[in-house]
Amino acid sequence: MSSKKENAATVGVGAVACAACCAGPIIGFLGALGLLAGIALFGTVGLAAAAIVLLILVRRRRRQSTACTTINPTMVAVEITPVRNGR
Repeated sequence: MSSKKENAATVGVGAVACAACCAGPIIGFLGALGLLAGIALFGTVGLAAAAIVLLILVRRRRRQSTACTTINPTMVAVEITPVRNGR
């Protein structure tokens, strides 16, 4: 074998050893980053949805409270009649 092939083989074995040794921690680190990104995204979407629902509820309550008011209240006479039993 020539020295170039021996050097290439040594570098290849070193690269395979490095990949075998470092693959687990690298995959774990990337998985943790993905988990944190997922939690942050889920929390942000949940917060946005809660804000939208809260805004809708507040607007609905304000409209309901002002919908039943009258501009010029007037007095209305009501006659109360006795109720008879059907016995």
